[in-house]
This record gives sequence, structure tokens and C-alpha cells, in this order.
Amino acid sequence: MLKEGIILGERYEIIFRIGSGGMADIYKAKDYKLNRMVAVKVLKAEFSEDTTFIEKFRKEAQAAAGLSHPNVVNVFDVGKDRECYYIVMELIEGITLKDYITKKCKLSIKEAISIAIQVSFGLEAAHNRGIIHRDVKPQNIIISTDGKVKLSDFGIAKETNSHTLTANMIGSVHYSSPEQVQGGFSDAKSDIYSLGITMYEMVTGRVPFDGDTVVSIAIKHLQEEMIPPSKYTPALPYSLEQIILKCTQKNPECRYANVVFLIGELKHSLIDPQGNFVTLAPLSARANTVQMSDREMEKIRAGMTYEDDEKDKEDYEDNIAGDDDVVSQKLEKAITIGGFILVAIIIIILFVAIGNMAGFYKKFFQKDNLARTSISDRNSSHLETKEVVVPDFRGKTLQEAQTLARKLSIEVKQTATQASNIYAQGEIIFQETEAKTKVAKNSTINVTVSSGKANVTIPNGLTGASQTDAESILQRLGLITSTDLKYSDTVKIGRIISVDPDEGKSVLSGSTVKLYVSKGANPTQNLVEIPSLRGYSEEDAKSILDRKGLKYITTTEYTNELEIGNVISLSPGPGEQVPAGSTIMLTINTKRASEGDTRWVCYSRLKAPEAYNGGHVRLELVQNDTVTTIYEGANPWRNGTYKEAIYGAPGVSTGVINVYENDELIEKYSNVTFKAP
Repeated sequence: MLKEGIILGERYEIIFRIGSGGMADIYKAKDYKLNRMVAVKVLKAEFSEDTTFIEKFRKEAQAAAGLSHPNVVNVFDVGKDRECYYIVMELIEGITLKDYITKKCKLSIKEAISIAIQVSFGLEAAHNRGIIHRDVKPQNIIISTDGKVKLSDFGIAKETNSHTLTANMIGSVHYSSPEQVQGGFSDAKSDIYSLGITMYEMVTGRVPFDGDTVVSIAIKHLQEEMIPPSKYTPALPYSLEQIILKCTQKNPECRYANVVFLIGELKHSLIDPQGNFVTLAPLSARANTVQMSDREMEKIRAGMTYEDDEKDKEDYEDNIAGDDDVVSQKLEKAITIGGFILVAIIIIILFVAIGNMAGFYKKFFQKDNLARTSISDRNSSHLETKEVVVPDFRGKTLQEAQTLARKLSIEVKQTATQASNIYAQGEIIFQETEAKTKVAKNSTINVTVSSGKANVTIPNGLTGASQTDAESILQRLGLITSTDLKYSDTVKIGRIISVDPDEGKSVLSGSTVKLYVSKGANPTQNLVEIPSLRGYSEEDAKSILDRKGLKYITTTEYTNELEIGNVISLSPGPGEQVPAGSTIMLTINTKRASEGDTRWVCYSRLKAPEAYNGGHVRLELVQNDTVTTIYEGANPWRNGTYKEAIYGAPGVSTGVINVYENDELIEKYSNVTFKAP
């Protein structure tokens, strides 16, 4: 575990640990280059020399770093320091969906649908980049304090060109799809299944399959029917229940083809809760249960065995032993019945052969041959031409699809055109009738054809905006963002200096736009040493500061050690080095209040705000709707308190002092009291 105060990568200061997982710890940290709080995920020390875990950790970073979406926890950086492998992520203040469900027992219908839609948007962004999450569950869904839903932890994510998934790599078995449990190929439809289980838990407060061991739960995913969620939530809308059931079909082909269709029907459900618009596959196509061989069962057992779960292993072996007895009894019975059937078939064959040799059937077959042939042909024709299976036309040109369709005696018709970043111009991107669906011959399949990548105009107003706002604007337009940090004397830290291509330029959807982000003034250039000006007249002091390229503001105090109008002190103090153009506070000696100053004075010592991070400070006094700047410049809290006298309006006994850091309000001192001099 890292100690507080350690700085990783010469940039991220560890503040404290906020969580821990199986292979990594999560810390809250401060990014000093961009002056923001972040979360840093650090691989545990025991895995730092294990090349397998390091590779897995690296793949997580690569998978997540390619994603930048409002419904995904964004990854900012990845690196290695002091033998620590770490990932820097967006810091989200909020609660996991699992904790939220536990707190509320079950969610309202609108809450559940809203969360499901936002998670689906995050999955869509991942799937569009060829990334399958593979561990969608409430524990990996975060609800921020402002109500945004974000999908996190791509720790076992994979690219779609990977081939197989072994059982010991799956996430939480309560949410794993049947194909993941079996160790088979997993794709976007596996994520849809896990999201369906998550929706089930949101509306019922429980998971559909549970048990004492991970093996028993895995087998239930494969072999048991799901209890409809309406049994636990009778008021559940019909359409939402059908959506959940479609997401959790055991046969992947019977689920939604992609999350785009799922999002559409979730939105439809909000408008028409009791509508019958969700199409479930016929019972014959659903493969409600999966029959497994002993070898497959052994594979699941091996994949589900963990070093810290020996009890699960023992329970599983007991279950397998019992299952073997049942299988043996069934096999013995099947062999006995099969023997009787085989003997009967042999007797029939001998009987037919003897009759044929004697010519007994010859005349009968000749007489009836024509009639039998005619009936057989009619029956055969009727059976063969009734239905065909629809192919997957996506990625094919309209001409290629129509040629293939004609061979199957169906038609393909273009009904719409749509821009696409995935499919080239002229290729089919969507078909109304899903692939592998059975339809009657001569049916028409409506398709949407790609018009190519869309052109997007880079909007104005990005320069000077915050990095987060600029990235969000560009990503909503379908563009990819990259960043480059640069020093700037004029643009504040974390703000956009410029973009490439420039604002107003037209680019293809999916293009990359580089954001040049300010990391503040270069601290190694244009440094000016503050002179000692105590005892100088105000006019002379200002003239000297002007020549050094420094700005100044003034405040007043009284001392009998100096003449009226002379400089008492400077802040920052003499000898300190500051960037050219910095603002210096000059404290000027004035008359005592008793000598004519009617302003009231606050002698309170204001403590430094906890949220202060060392930036530029402005203090404003508010009295009776009058706002007065009483200080502006560098850190005014010497030794933790503001020690300068604060003057207010005559006769006004209270006021409010607002504290701004880099033009952002960070503290408000209320009911500050003033007294007559």
C-alpha cells in the first residue's frame, strides 16, 4: 500500500486510499499538472513481478484508454513509477449501483430504465470500438452525486477479435452469460445478457440465479428457467419484463442484436409501459436449457475453482458425483431400450427382404408407384419451400445482398440511408429482420445502407473552455479527442489553448481532434525577484514594480515606525521569485482611524480555506449589496491565517467575505463582524 504524500510520475500526489480490489488498490490523488483530483489504480505489490498480471493490467488500461464517453469512467493516463504500475482515471464522487439497490431494496421503474439506458450508451461506445466489457454488474456501475451513471472497471474487457474466454476469467458468476460460463466465445450479446440480469436485480432487488457455490450458480444459468421478474414485482410493466426476458435468453441469437435496439425499446417502454412491441424468439429457437457432457462440466469446474474457495471446489465435486450416478442410470436404461428397438428393426428388414425375393411386393409397387411418387413429390415440395433462414446482410453491398437473397427466394429492399463510422459507403448497416430468423419465401427484408462517414464541423468556442467541457462537446459530435499539455502565460491551467484542426473546419465523423491544454506559465522562464520596498513612498514603490514587469494592488495599515504614505510590507515578500506579470500586494501606512478615518475595522484572523490549492486569490467583501475587492494576488495566508486589517463601510457591523481561487469560489466567510475604530 502506498503512503500518503508519495508522488507518482512526478505529477500525481497520493492523498489516501479509497478502495481495494483483487489485484489493485484505488487512491484519491491530486494531478498537479492539471490541478484536479483524480483516482489512481495501482497494481498490488504481490503482482508487480507477475508478467501475467502485468499484461492483464496493461490490457485493461489499453481497453479503457480508448474510450471517452459521458457514461464511461474515463482513463487519463497510465504509467510505471517505483515498480508501481498505475492507471489514472476520472474521480467519481458517488455510490455503486449495488449499494444503491441494497439501500433502496428495489428501484422505481423510471430509475431502472434511466440507469439501463445510460449503461447501454456506455456499452455502445465500447462496442463501437470493438471492446467487450465482459463484467457488467451493479458493482461496476457508479451513480455520481449529480445523477450521472458511469460504467467502470474494464479489468477483463477484451477486443472482439479475441477468440475464446476461459471460465476462470469471467467476472461475477451471478451476471455471467451462459456462453461465458461454458468458456465459449463472448461478444456484445454477452454484455447484453449481463445488463439484463442487472435490470432484473434493479426491479426485483434480487438476482435470478443464486446458490451456495459459484459452480451451482453457473449451472443454473445454463439449465434453469428464469422466474419472471413480475412474480417479485407485480406492478412491473409488461414491456419492461419482456425487454429483460429478451436480454437474458440463453441462446445469444435470441437476444437483441446490439445495444442500439435495446436502447430504442427501453425508450419505447417509457412511453408505452404495457405495450406488446417486444418480439421474443419462438420457443423452439430459445434453447432454454443447455445440456452438458461430463467433459464440459469438468471444464466449468476447473474454471470456477479459485485458490481462496476450496469449499466451492468440494461442493462442486459432491454435486458431480451425484450427477454421475443419475447419468449412469439413464444410460443403462437407454441401452436396454435401444437393444429392443434394434432387434425389431432387424426382424422387419428380414421380413421385407424375403417378401421381395418371392416377388410378393413387385406388382404392388408397380401399380402404386405413380400415385406414391406424385404424393411424395407434393409433400416434399410443401415441406421444403415453406420457410428460409435470413442471412446476416450487414457489411454486404445492396447488390451482394440481393444476389444472395434471390438464391433463397426472398427479397432485399433499401428503405433508408444513414451515415456510419463502421460500415463503408454502400454497405448495409441494419436489417429490420434479424439474421437467423425464419421467414416465409418471397418475404421482403428492409435494410438501411451506409452513406459513408458523416462530415462534422468543429464548433467555435472551444478555445478557453475547460478540457472536460471541450472533450464532451467533441465526443457528442462523434469525434475522438487527444490532448497535448503546453505552457501558456495567458491561458489558465486546464483550459484549451487551441485545437487542431481549427474551429470551423469540417472533418469526417470519427476523426481525431487534438486539444492543446494549458498547464500554466512556464515556471523556469521570466522569473522576477521581488525587491525590498519597506519605507519607500507608494509612488516610488509602484514605479520600481512597473520597471520589473510586476502588477500591484494596495491595502492599508498603520504603524508609527514609518511616515504616512510609505510601504509597510509586500506580499509575496522581498527576495521571493515570481513569474513576470504577477500581482504584488503593497501595504501602505495610513493615518490612524482616530485621525479622521471613519471606516469600521474587522480584526478577525481569517483561516486559510481547506479547499485552497495554492492558486491566484481574490478576496471580496460584500456589505449591503456593495462588493469591494480587499485583496488580489498570491497566497495571503501566512502561517495559515490572513493577518491584514480589513476595512468596511462606516456604521456597518457585519459582512460576507468571498474567497476566489483562479476565479472559482472556494470559500465564503459569513457574518464577519466590524467595529468602530
